[in-house]
Amino acid sequence: MFTDEQVDAAVRALSDPERFAGAERLLSAAAPQLQRILGDALSEGGWFGEAHAQHVRAAAREPDEAARAERIEALIADETRMGMLIGVAVGWELARELERPIDDSEPSGGT
Repeated sequence: MFTDEQVDAAVRALSDPERFAGAERLLSAAAPQLQRILGDALSEGGWFGEAHAQHVRAAAREPDEAARAERIEALIADETRMGMLIGVAVGWELARELERPIDDSEPSGGT
């Protein structure tokens, strides 16, 4: 695993705007597949299930305009945080998969 210092140094390194240019180019082709994986993970985690739909409907029906906006903003913030956390987990697993040696005896996953 990584030390706190290693993680802090890596997070600081990510603040360089050029850092993501290459990654964005590489991932643009994989984006639809990654979006599907993220969507599946959010769905399996219950984030887009009936409970979520009930919260959305309740927020939309809020009679007070300010309270309605507040509830909707809170839902969006929660969804964003959860999406980011799951996205990071997917990214970590993708990195681990990319670091694994290629074994020609295993199926390629449909590519």
